[in-house]
Amino acid sequence: MKEFYVREARLEDLEVLLRFEQELILAERPYDECIREDPVVYYDLKKLVEDEEVMVVVAVSDKRIVGSGYAREAEARSYLDHKTYAYLGFMYTIEEYRGQGVNHAVIDKLASWAQAKGLAELRLTVYDQNIHAIKAYEKAGFKKHIVEMRLRKA
Repeated sequence: MKEFYVREARLEDLEVLLRFEQELILAERPYDECIREDPVVYYDLKKLVEDEEVMVVVAVSDKRIVGSGYAREAEARSYLDHKTYAYLGFMYTIEEYRGQGVNHAVIDKLASWAQAKGLAELRLTVYDQNIHAIKAYEKAGFKKHIVEMRLRKA
């Protein structure tokens, strides 16, 4: 098991985070034919890192960033028993560290941030065919909740 720790992301991490974003997009392309051709950007990572209302974290091993994730407060649907929840995104672990607990540690750090903000519920989205990610999230305590369906007509 490789040693690592999780800390809040800093602007000097931006180059690595931008690379992670492109790796994440590349990994998700097989699951979604709607992702347009490059260049594609999912996030404004600089803005997220600077935003005091968002927690962006990185996992670090031997001075090397090996994983990432963020949490932000999101509004819940009006009929739910809570007004807001923590939405998690940008969950990424480099290949050689997968299965080592990095994702779980990132989620734990984000969950602590959410709890400190009074957010009792955490949510995230994952492609239904991404079995490895689903298993990692289930291992961290998440349960499948809603299936989003779509119909694409040419």
